[in-house]
Amino acid sequence: MAMQINDNNEGLFEINITPFVDVVLVLLVIFMVTAPMMVQQALEVNLPKTSSADAIAKTTLSVGITANNQYLLNGKLMTLQEIKEQAQKAFEQSKDVQVIFAADLDSKHEAVVMAMDSLRQIGIIQFAFQVIKQE
Repeated sequence: MAMQINDNNEGLFEINITPFVDVVLVLLVIFMVTAPMMVQQALEVNLPKTSSADAIAKTTLSVGITANNQYLLNGKLMTLQEIKEQAQKAFEQSKDVQVIFAADLDSKHEAVVMAMDSLRQIGIIQFAFQVIKQE
């Protein structure tokens, strides 16, 4: 507590703002941790439908491309360079990396090609496209 009382009982001279700063910093950390989760839930990807669809392997990287040409890696919003770095780490651990693209119907073809090209540069050559089976 930051209340100082003078020996002469003159009263309060200053207010300690340390507890206020502590609370603000805790709130800042909470917002920093929860903000990416809220962005992830806000972005939707509408997948195309096909008559045949394959099951997803467990050891794959999922690259999503939204209608606004934003990139997601395993559901997390990232830049193309960040995706390339994460894929490089995965490729260093295992050379058998498969990337599944989930591109929105309204995304640009160029965004998909740029992502594929970036991943091919690090040696990943197994690609697939996620679709919804048409009934």
